[in-house]
Amino acid sequence: MRWHHQYMLIVMGCMLLITACTSIDCPLNNHVYTYYQVAGEETLFAGPLTISTNRSDGSDSICINQDTYISKFGLPISYQGTFDTFYFVYDIDESIVDTVVVEKTDQPHFESIECNPIFFHTIKGIEYTKNMIDSITIKDAQVTYDTTKVHFNIYFKNSNY
Repeated sequence: MRWHHQYMLIVMGCMLLITACTSIDCPLNNHVYTYYQVAGEETLFAGPLTISTNRSDGSDSICINQDTYISKFGLPISYQGTFDTFYFVYDIDESIVDTVVVEKTDQPHFESIECNPIFFHTIKGIEYTKNMIDSITIKDAQVTYDTTKVHFNIYFKNSNY
């Protein structure tokens, strides 16, 4: 009879351990990007196009390097600060540069204590120069790690130079 009580204690202890474990899976794609869709009469930018940004330490980082025939592209969004600045360099003539400034707010996103910290963002506005860019419109202001969303429609003046 005594072994029956010990067996029941062991089974109950195992059940407590199993229920104490979390079943939340951390997302594999936890990088947060803004996605731009080339829009307008021509939905393909022939390029070549290089896009860079400045890091918080002052160094610059190339996000896209001489890409051609672009219809959609993603740009990283920072975890700090209210503005991200991108430089669109059109490689036909490196003196033609458009500057795109995205204004945003940051919201911490908690999945589980086992997962890396993530920030989601809300786009508040966008400003840009108009050398080769005709316009940029905000399509979806909520930025998460959902790669299927398009956040901006970008219209180029002449994508086939």
